[in-house]
Amino acid sequence: MPTVAPLDLDGHILAVEFLGDTPFFANANGTFHRLDGGERVSEAHQGMLTAIRDPYSDSLISGGEDGKVLRIAADGSVRELATAPRKWIAQVAAGPQGAVAYSYGKSSLVRLADGTTKEFPEERTVEGIAFAPKGLRIAAARYNGVSLHWVGMNAKPVDLEWKGAHTAVTFSPDGNFLVTSMQENALHGWKLDSKPGAEARHMRMTGYPAKVKSLSWSVKGKWLASSGAPAAIVWPFQGKDGPMGKAPLELGTRANIMATAVRFHPLEDILAIGFVDGMILAVRIADSKEALLRRPGKGAITAMSWSANGKLLAFASEAGDCGVVDISA
Repeated sequence: MPTVAPLDLDGHILAVEFLGDTPFFANANGTFHRLDGGERVSEAHQGMLTAIRDPYSDSLISGGEDGKVLRIAADGSVRELATAPRKWIAQVAAGPQGAVAYSYGKSSLVRLADGTTKEFPEERTVEGIAFAPKGLRIAAARYNGVSLHWVGMNAKPVDLEWKGAHTAVTFSPDGNFLVTSMQENALHGWKLDSKPGAEARHMRMTGYPAKVKSLSWSVKGKWLASSGAPAAIVWPFQGKDGPMGKAPLELGTRANIMATAVRFHPLEDILAIGFVDGMILAVRIADSKEALLRRPGKGAITAMSWSANGKLLAFASEAGDCGVVDISA
């Protein structure tokens, strides 16, 4: 059994991410707690709604009920990037060249490194936002589909239509696929054709007993893991058509105990799976071999994150039951 360093925090933990070897726990009360030779706290928002890691820099991006978009550095210092008074910033994304996207109401906005901001209006409320891995392009998930916008061009958006409410959006690491989680118990995907004017092809990923609230791509983009079942549902994306016509893997199956969070290892095809009873398993894709990382605890696992070298796994539960698992031993 790996060693676990527990941390008990008051309140709902929205996210946990590593900056270097230091885990940062994002608390809905507006603070960041970091374990850096002791517990240190950074005051950030008057009510936090979202926090993500910027993959292009060693920092975090957060949004809050105070209408602020903030960047949190590895030393815990906080810098304001944007503010929208009286708006709730529940969606943020980090892009190349220092770009940051955020949304409120029916608008997606992109703040460029020089401070200029571009706004992209939608007909419906924006529920999810993501940057494409190549080029300065964003996807905005909304009711009945996704809008794709080139940030540097005044071109019309590409509309990917599919009936229903789309609540989150993610690009595959190679940029060839786009996947949304939906209000109903399903994912929906599009194969993005690189030829201008070509139509994107649909991928239906259904059969979940609950809503999918956690998604994670494997390091090379060959697999997409998801919560929402009594196992991690892992879809194959190795072929040119992705999961079309293929059955997903079911990893870490537990009778009637739902998987609530998934996170792929940064270097290997190993998946951490967090469950509603607080248990965490690590499962190897190649042979489905399981390792227990944490016994059941207080509250459903809501977030997990690996350190860059893959030796530490930080986790958080909805009850504030948090910690770091050291698997190097």
